[in-house]
Amino acid sequence: MRAHVTKKTLSEGLGLLERVVPSRSSNPLLTSLKVEASEAGLTLSGTNLEIDLSCFVPAEVQDPQSFVVPAHLFAQIVRNLGGELVELEIVGSELAVRAGGSDFKLQTGDLEAYPPLSFPAHADVSLDAAELARAFGSVRYAASNEAFQAVFRGIKLEHRGGGSARVVASDGYRVAIRDFPADGDGRNLIVPARSADELIRVLKDGEARFTYGEGMLSVTTDRVRMNLKLLDGDFPDYERVIPKDIKLQVTLPGTALKEAVNRVAVLADKNANNRVEFLVSEGKLRLAAEGDYGRAQDTLDVTQGGSEPAMSLAFNARHVLDALGPIEGEAELLFSGSTSPAIFRASGGGGYMAVMVTLRV
Repeated sequence: MRAHVTKKTLSEGLGLLERVVPSRSSNPLLTSLKVEASEAGLTLSGTNLEIDLSCFVPAEVQDPQSFVVPAHLFAQIVRNLGGELVELEIVGSELAVRAGGSDFKLQTGDLEAYPPLSFPAHADVSLDAAELARAFGSVRYAASNEAFQAVFRGIKLEHRGGGSARVVASDGYRVAIRDFPADGDGRNLIVPARSADELIRVLKDGEARFTYGEGMLSVTTDRVRMNLKLLDGDFPDYERVIPKDIKLQVTLPGTALKEAVNRVAVLADKNANNRVEFLVSEGKLRLAAEGDYGRAQDTLDVTQGGSEPAMSLAFNARHVLDALGPIEGEAELLFSGSTSPAIFRASGGGGYMAVMVTLRV
């Protein structure tokens, strides 16, 4: 087998696999990737037993042959090559990797012992890949890394009918929601947050085709195929924590609020949940923080509405900044009381909403 491929496209493909294939494992084969050569190009595949990933790299190939090589070592070699056109050649039990004046010989693995990876040929439903990646990316911050309930370490995907779908993440202290357009009648499921990270990386444009299995989801695009293990369990009824009785509404530029919270949070007490106080009154939002080394205060002009003339609340500064991250343009803050959850969203809609519990005033 001999193949010629550009360093850029090969590096991009290997970069996707590197995120999935473990660098260390009790089973050394899991640290390898499988390369299947065809006349059209190279198909790179790898697994960590939670995620199976396969991506296609266009290449000129003669005498197609499949082989297995150490994933991270192969990727490191390709990244450090001097030339822009890479030649790959199987010579006995070695893979020769050449570019410019460089020539590497890499020992290949046992092809027969490599775990078989299969990807479905049919699709149950198709979603817009860019919209799906954007939706997952908007709510990922709210998924827990340490929750006692496994479902909090995942992102729920709901097909709501009427041409829309929703992704939801929560760690028990906050809820992040994004609605996006979606056709078809798909299933509701919970994707592990770490698997969602990989989806965000690989979904670019075109269609993301879903195939449902028993405890599995397969996602296929024109270039990438992925099998994901899903989380079992029932996601909490997040809708009951969304406040309905809004008593005070504040609108202001999202960037200005992010910058102000960042400023005052420097002195927020790290042992008291990075507490930042919000005081709304007479068209002003006053932010205040206090810690062992001093106090900080910042005031912003806002557009204020609602039945309450003033309100004082407190939030975790880190949670506020996370919630504001996906908001572009004007931000709208909806308050139902100083001890009730608050809503942060983009003014004028857009499908994104963050619901956060308040700290005791």
